[in-house]
Amino acid sequence: MRDAAPSSPLTEPEPLSHGLKQRHLTMLGLGGVIGAGLFVGSGAGIAVAGPGIVLSYLIAGALAMLVMRMLGEMSAAMPASGAFSVHAERALGRWAGFSVGWLYWFLLVVVLAVEATGAARIAHGWVPGVPQWGWVLLFMVVFTLANLAAVKNFGEFEFWFAALKVGAIVLFLLLGTLAIVGRLPDTDPVGLANLTGQGGFLPNGWSGVVSGVLAVVFAFGGLEVVTIAAAESEDPARNVARAVRSAVWRILLFYVGSMLVIVTLLPWTSMTPGESPYVAVLDEIGVPGAGQIMNVVVFVALLSALNANLYGSSRMVFSLAERGEAPKGLLKVSGGGVPRRAVLASVAFGFVSVLLNLKWPDSVFLYMLNAVGAVLLFVWALIAVSQLRLRPRIEREAPQTLTLRMWGFPWLTWTALAAMGAVLVLMLTDDAARPQVMWSAGATAAVLLVAWLRETRMSTTKRN
Repeated sequence: MRDAAPSSPLTEPEPLSHGLKQRHLTMLGLGGVIGAGLFVGSGAGIAVAGPGIVLSYLIAGALAMLVMRMLGEMSAAMPASGAFSVHAERALGRWAGFSVGWLYWFLLVVVLAVEATGAARIAHGWVPGVPQWGWVLLFMVVFTLANLAAVKNFGEFEFWFAALKVGAIVLFLLLGTLAIVGRLPDTDPVGLANLTGQGGFLPNGWSGVVSGVLAVVFAFGGLEVVTIAAAESEDPARNVARAVRSAVWRILLFYVGSMLVIVTLLPWTSMTPGESPYVAVLDEIGVPGAGQIMNVVVFVALLSALNANLYGSSRMVFSLAERGEAPKGLLKVSGGGVPRRAVLASVAFGFVSVLLNLKWPDSVFLYMLNAVGAVLLFVWALIAVSQLRLRPRIEREAPQTLTLRMWGFPWLTWTALAAMGAVLVLMLTDDAARPQVMWSAGATAAVLLVAWLRETRMSTTKRN
């Protein structure tokens, strides 16, 4: 008989369903960050870093791994549907939980619009008779209904979506490796010519590697949802620890491994930003219909991210309502344990974001997108600071719950914080990234101001 997870005085019972299984969480962790940013966006990183993009992904991936290890440690000890928002509140105060929770919710519902529009654009190419807005409406309705039903429906959707993405990556790595060693029909071993030619492994020096980090680091966003989902699994503490352990290493392998295959098989100078390097590799090794194959994979990746973001945003705003940081009306839970009002509130703003993206993609929506562009760094930084504050408390009050420990505490946590600061500084010096930092700083400052005003008002009310 399986032992129960260690109990903790820091853990509070969740009123939500516990319909997610271990396989759902594991696949959610694996598939959460495998999206259009990897399949298409990686071309921009290769264009600036050359073969050195492998190092860029190693650096960015190492930072994401450290953040997930910190988050996994806290989530295993204190599972909660608000995950890092709850941890920030317990570590730093209500202002921190309020700020990181609302910023992350805003990030998800804005990015949701990009995913819905991107998937609709692909579907419109396949069936031109249906307008793009019609596809957006269909996707939003389908995934809203899936999220309003039992949580296991979300888990099943994500399991199969993620399985397809993971399968595509594994197949790509297998075919690419066989092509590199000349084991495919009509192929010869390629050697190291593409890694050492066209300017060498670092054609643009270390500055190119740094630019590559800026281009790819945000592609690792999305892993956080697995710790939110863990609160609705059968054994939250045990399951989140397993999901984090299995996900981080494999994701790093998928990202770094596929980049190594790409830059080994093809000259980096042949890469065009905005075009998928995966398509270029499949064309090179003679896979028929490579473009359409990748279109299907990217389409699934976008719908998977849309589904996960709708789920994550609804649970985050539900958790905020539980703690009095959002309207109490969002706490209504269905008989099956689904926070339906939280789902509807999130999808309503998601619809607004989609409409803005369709109507004003280069003005109003662009400002919104820039406003969340660097918010992930703020979220990650608060995760690190929370872990620094909570680890001693957990060791003192409930040491038996530390089933997953952060490596090299506290030194690696401080190293991760320093790396986030460095990324922020580098973004400020980059002309393309600077607007994101400025707009995101403005959005963060606005939320922090609201949090401070709330704290002040509540303190005044208590004194009176």
